Parts: sequence; structure tokens; C-alpha cells
Amino acid sequence: MRRVRAIVSGRVQGVSYRASTVDEARRLGLVGWVKNRVDGTVELEAEGAPDRVAALLAWCNDGPPHARVDRVAVEELAVTGTETAFSVTR
Repeated sequence: MRRVRAIVSGRVQGVSYRASTVDEARRLGLVGWVKNRVDGTVELEAEGAPDRVAALLAWCNDGPPHARVDRVAVEELAVTGTETAFSVTR
């Protein structure tokens, strides 16, 4: 298992980035959350099989059709094993 935190910069708010991230993470069978930050970035934590987490991070570099991703900063975290779904949080 692998858990990461990612901060996504660019035009990532107001373009369905969070909802699309939820869809992609659920499709990959991951758990965690995604939220908008006040600085205009999107933050997410995702946990699951290492190859599936890597697939989500690869997707994050493009995001949904109207997004423009400039940077995805990734931090490795300790696996928690406490979540059961992937959702939008505040």
C-alpha cells in the first residue's frame, strides 16, 4: 500500500478538477480525499495499491479537459488504512 499527498497548481479550480479526481480515484479503487485550497491549488491524499496511486498521479498531471496543470508536488505519507472511500472534503 502507498499513500501520497499531492498539491496541484495551475488552472485547477472552477474546471471540475475535484469531481474528476474523485471519479478517477474511485475508478482506480483508491481511498482518500480532494479539496480546493485558498491559494488556488487543489490538494489531495490518495491511498491504495502503489501502481494505482501512480496512475492517479499521472492523471493529475493532465486533469480534466478544461484544466491547465502547471505542477504536481507529491509527498509520500504513512499509510493509514482508515478510509473506505474517496471524496471531496473541505
